[in-house]
Amino acid sequence: MKAAKWYAKKDIRVENVPEPSAPKPGEVKVKVSWCGICGSDLHEYLAGPIFIPTQPHPLTGAQAPLILGHEFSGTVVEVGAGVTTVRVGDLVAPDACQHCGVCVTCREGRYNVCEKLAFTGLMADGAFAEYVNVPAELCYVLPADFDLEAASLIEPLATGFKAVRLAGSLIGKTVVIFGTGTIGLGTLMCAKAAGASTVIAVEMSAARKKLAKECGADIILDPKECDVIAEIKKLTKGSGADVSFECIGNKITGPLAIEAIRNNGKAVIVGIFEEASSFNFFSLSATDKVVIGTLAYTVDDFQGVANLLASGQLKAEPLITGRIKLDDIIEKGFEELVNNKDANIKIIVSPN
Repeated sequence: MKAAKWYAKKDIRVENVPEPSAPKPGEVKVKVSWCGICGSDLHEYLAGPIFIPTQPHPLTGAQAPLILGHEFSGTVVEVGAGVTTVRVGDLVAPDACQHCGVCVTCREGRYNVCEKLAFTGLMADGAFAEYVNVPAELCYVLPADFDLEAASLIEPLATGFKAVRLAGSLIGKTVVIFGTGTIGLGTLMCAKAAGASTVIAVEMSAARKKLAKECGADIILDPKECDVIAEIKKLTKGSGADVSFECIGNKITGPLAIEAIRNNGKAVIVGIFEEASSFNFFSLSATDKVVIGTLAYTVDDFQGVANLLASGQLKAEPLITGRIKLDDIIEKGFEELVNNKDANIKIIVSPN
């Protein structure tokens, strides 16, 4: 079969590889329909290995080179022994968080931070391929008429959904979203669906500002045009926002997300950071501000996103800025995202 395999930084090859063998007990084989290019995939292309293991992973045994891709949808074509929750012919949007099931966080139901966490497509072969084998327990089964393009966005949208869920009640609250890429826009729409009365988006890209408005942002602040913190204070009678979500992963916007909230407010850190920030912790102990870190999602978040997509409170279509074939994944996928980052949100890839 054809697959996009990561070998090294700037070395992803579309090549013919063996089709996955019959699924092991507890696994299913999925024929991939669409798979989105994630920011983490782009990081691996530009600067990897970051998450990709160069030694056998303790859970999966996988190591570079491996097949990328974890934001995907498809159809189950084969099931392994003992699988009862998924059937051949089911449409699925698989969770990417492969986990051990026995560590303390897994036992608490927080398998997204398993001590041996292995993301499909980063620590195990993924879905930039015609077929992929994944644990059956990770497969969220979709209604038979579900749009498989939209389904490929459930995984990244679930990250924003979980961030909003961890923030607690947003009914009537003022919320600030730093960054309106895929995760930021998903978080924005989830915050509106959760009852936020005012959502302020912080964004510099003209194309993304337009999308933020389309996705429900009430106010958009551009750091090139104003003092963002001063404007947020002005909009909140000097206090600051109730909740902020940092969806960029930038050493500057991380501390800003905390500065933007009122005393006893909450800052939810969603972004993946490449550099450390300078931060004075007295700004927490002196204010009762709460900082929450969040990684990925659990299956409950997939259910929530699917429900919101079905109801129209979440929109997948505005986020899809490109549909390409696997053969074009370098030129029209990774390089397009590098060279025209501001004009793109989500490029999805079909292996067929």
